[in-house]
Amino acid sequence: MVEEWLRAWKIPVGMRTIKTAVAVILSLLIVQPYGASQAKVVFATIGAMSAVGPTFRASALACVTQICSVLLGAALSILLMGLQIPGMAAVGIGIILILWLYQYSRTTLLPILPCLILVNICLTPGVEAISYAIARLWDTAIGLGIGMLTNTLVFPYDNSRKIRRTLAGLDSDLIRFLEDMFDGDEHLPEAAELSRKINALEGQLALFAEQRLFRRRRQQRELQTLRSCEDIAHELLIELETLRNMERQGCLNQENRQALRVLGAKIAEASPKTQWTTEDVVVNYHVARALQLRKDLRAELTGRVEKKKM
Repeated sequence: MVEEWLRAWKIPVGMRTIKTAVAVILSLLIVQPYGASQAKVVFATIGAMSAVGPTFRASALACVTQICSVLLGAALSILLMGLQIPGMAAVGIGIILILWLYQYSRTTLLPILPCLILVNICLTPGVEAISYAIARLWDTAIGLGIGMLTNTLVFPYDNSRKIRRTLAGLDSDLIRFLEDMFDGDEHLPEAAELSRKINALEGQLALFAEQRLFRRRRQQRELQTLRSCEDIAHELLIELETLRNMERQGCLNQENRQALRVLGAKIAEASPKTQWTTEDVVVNYHVARALQLRKDLRAELTGRVEKKKM
């Protein structure tokens, strides 16, 4: 709803951006009276921004990773100080180890947090490493908790509408494709753009599968419906690519011609045929198959909407 309003007013700000700002503000309001260190606003902000991910699973992974980052920075600092390594040398060795560990674990997060903790502990005279680490962990946890709650409960990300719009848009793409193919000129339509849209559905469905913490059964039913629609869309693409790659175009029969005109396609007139070639039979089979898949796709989408209303 909010995302549609933003698009309607042409505001170039996504919902995730707004949720991140809300999470940061709430974290700062809470960490001010309840924080445990002087740099509490910095660590709360880092935590809040990290926890607002595109899916629930991504947010949970970010929270776990950030907590581990704080513990890693603190543990490494305590180890280096215990070995009585001079401050600057300890920072250099520690940063090398942290960067190596992050690179080896192939995490997508930046190693800023453990490096900040390492530098502060190693270069601050008289600092109590354990209490410092606990304070940083608490401040970061406030940001992570607020960010997680904001991302999960406040306008949770739901790309099912985007997937449905893409699937519904295939209807007009199909009509344009067939219209361009049988409009009487020698130019043949391209299926590359249609293929790109359909292939992009897999990534969107993967995001949808990882979104919700609550209403999992409802989400699974919706996911099953959308995956069925994706399968139909792939079958439709195969039919169109088969038509596009035929050596001879063939001639539409009256049934397919009338069906396309009812859908609004501008099909060129053709003289009556007394004898149908193999190419004509094949092309009409694939056109009829494509039109049937279109009906199946619309029925799948419409049927889901009707179930929701019930």
